[in-house]
Amino acid sequence: MPAKRSEGPDKAAPEPRTTRASISFPQEIYATVEQIARGKKVSVAWVVREATEQYIKEQWPLLSAVDKPGP
Repeated sequence: MPAKRSEGPDKAAPEPRTTRASISFPQEIYATVEQIARGKKVSVAWVVREATEQYIKEQWPLLSAVDKPGP
């Protein structure tokens, strides 16, 4: 169910759309991701998103710039 958004005049800029994904990791990789998250005081999801973004930048540099807004 989509979240309700305010329609008033003080409406903040909409957040970028996101898509939920379910990922299965080998136990030892997940344990490492958890350690990284604890060390950075962030969520496991944050670590996975950052790693995914970095992977895309390295593997497909032109693709990573497609969805970024220009100056």
